[in-house]
Amino acid sequence: MNRTLLLLLLLAPLACTGGQPYPGTRNYLDSLRTFWQTLYPDGGETLYCGYRFQPFDRKVNAEHVYPMSWVTRQLGCGDRQRCRRTSARFNLIESDMHNLFPALAEVNEARGAMAYGEVPGERHAFEACDFEIDHRRRRVEPRPKARGRIARALLYMADTYGLTLFKRQRRLMEEWNRRYPPDEAERHHNRKVAQLQGRPNPYVR
Repeated sequence: MNRTLLLLLLLAPLACTGGQPYPGTRNYLDSLRTFWQTLYPDGGETLYCGYRFQPFDRKVNAEHVYPMSWVTRQLGCGDRQRCRRTSARFNLIESDMHNLFPALAEVNEARGAMAYGEVPGERHAFEACDFEIDHRRRRVEPRPKARGRIARALLYMADTYGLTLFKRQRRLMEEWNRRYPPDEAERHHNRKVAQLQGRPNPYVR
């Protein structure tokens, strides 16, 4: 199902609720609707490539920076659909908007569940996008502007939900958090998500 059709289906319930997203979303579809409507109602910029998108742009979808396949393995609840049916904890994790970012769908798919890291050279995997992939080592290197946001999202997810970050990955995320501090746009975004979910990402200061 493409994103345009999905959003049209998800917008239907708002006719009965006055168009107000409710706080503390507890499932991914509710969270996804709120994510696009409330955080990006006029479009925005994708995380990895800085692509400027408009509402209902079919090339853009929502990326979980901390991949859900990592979560399903750690929780041992089965595949993603089964985890949605059987694990309240998984639903909280999957729907957390501090871990969701707009991304070009092809870049999101190419990243998959690869870890973040440093990739030698500047062989960009996509035209006009500073995003390198090392398939052998299963690492991706995002543009510098995205690194701080990625780091703070991963650290937040690990700390909030007791999820694993391998030692090398955590060290790199802590380094990126220090080297690429949040700007006012990121702090504003953090405040908006906190209003919707009831808690901020404490790494965004």
